[in-house]
Amino acid sequence: MHEKIIILDFGSQTTQLIGRRIRELNVYCEVFPFNKFPHDTTGIKGVILSGSPYSVYDDGVFKADLTNLRGKYPLLGICYGAQYLAYTSGGSVEPAQSREYGRAHLSVVDNNNPLLKNIGAGTQVWMSHGDTITFLPPSFRVIASTDDVQAAAYQIEGENTFGVQFHPEVYHTTDGMRLLDNFLNICGYKKDWTPASFIESTVTGLKNQLKEDKVILALSGGVDSSVTAVLLNRAIGKNLTCIFVNHGLLRKNEFEDVLKDYEHLGLNVIGVDASAKFYKELEGVTDPEQKRKIIGKGFIDVFDEEARKLEDIKWLGQGTIYPDVIESLSITGTVIKSHHNVGGLPEKMHLKLIEPLRLLFKDEVRRVGEELGMMPHLIKRHPFPGPGLGIRILGDITPEKVRILQEADHIYMSLMREWGLYDTIWQAGAILLPVRSVGVMGDDRTYENTIALRAVTSKDAMTADWAQLPYDFLSKVSNEIINKVKGVNRVVYDISSKPPATIEWE
Repeated sequence: MHEKIIILDFGSQTTQLIGRRIRELNVYCEVFPFNKFPHDTTGIKGVILSGSPYSVYDDGVFKADLTNLRGKYPLLGICYGAQYLAYTSGGSVEPAQSREYGRAHLSVVDNNNPLLKNIGAGTQVWMSHGDTITFLPPSFRVIASTDDVQAAAYQIEGENTFGVQFHPEVYHTTDGMRLLDNFLNICGYKKDWTPASFIESTVTGLKNQLKEDKVILALSGGVDSSVTAVLLNRAIGKNLTCIFVNHGLLRKNEFEDVLKDYEHLGLNVIGVDASAKFYKELEGVTDPEQKRKIIGKGFIDVFDEEARKLEDIKWLGQGTIYPDVIESLSITGTVIKSHHNVGGLPEKMHLKLIEPLRLLFKDEVRRVGEELGMMPHLIKRHPFPGPGLGIRILGDITPEKVRILQEADHIYMSLMREWGLYDTIWQAGAILLPVRSVGVMGDDRTYENTIALRAVTSKDAMTADWAQLPYDFLSKVSNEIINKVKGVNRVVYDISSKPPATIEWE
């Protein structure tokens, strides 16, 4: 059983980021709603209180009883967490004269304090709060200040309880990782949470749990389902059967290429080409949500049909990852979003669910894949939507439109790899617009389709910036698409960020 840190979530947008930072320091952590501290305290050696969109003095504010935690575990309150600790101990928290948002610098630092070891005055921190602590209770001692915030960091005397009014988890806080590492040292962690240790404990756990039971897994070609398959294959070998459904909306040659990759990994895979079925059911449909539902239901039907040909299946494997688990709970622990990749199948087929990656973040999944010896192009593959090109063809879907988009997308992705740009991008793809425009090819006027190119950079897909790709690269892509893809005479580049736009167009 790994030692772990518990992060109590008070609704901050950066709670997941705190978790990722702790994991990067090779310490296992779990996120719980602020009022759901786990009953099983085995292995817990420290607690972090997250930020919050609320003020500590608001009506209906998120309140947690910390009396059983203070003194028992080292505590670190971040932003709201720091203010909550001070406020509930008799301190004062009031609206700041102006919202403190953005970069600041620590002007005073107690270098003897273990939380601030090797952090000097002048280091940059990131503030994001509308309130500030204006009075600390007598036992609270200031250990760092900025020009505008006197109690930028504090410790409660006689306790390993700390508060910081800045965000150490964000990239803009220069020594944020060092501060979090110092806190983990205060907690006394061994820092043994690594991809290798995860694989070893997970494979052992799967063997014990599944024994001789048979498992089916829906493969998508993506990182999560592929790593899930390799882990399960290590644990149960021939008792795992994978099903890879081609809905006709994959990238060019992807069905054949992915099947070869899976063969190389030694997986038992059934490939099903159901393109004709999906094209027929999608005929004339233009509403994006309806397209998604048809593709989702069609996938379930095909998967169900194939799975029923197999005997004695007891488990359904899924590539659910930790952000899915966190997002599926509201702050009060109520399920608000279902993340079953093949929703409804476990109940429909009377199968139990097995999710080996449900406690990993996306970057950890990739590191586990590397440790498993998987091919880099499988691990570093950009996220690709479940409905595939179905939501990158705006309007109705036809085999001819799929052909056009597959060819344009293939040129875009191939050149991105050729120019060494692929691994610098979070996600990229081509979109076929329901827009036709006049063009000139040779001596003829044309009236043909428009392709939009999309490429974004992101850390976690919650926000994304459009990628500033080189002009000569974009020029090359545009010329290649227009010259080689029959039916396209215009290429445009999407320079919208998320928010307000989304990564996908539908």
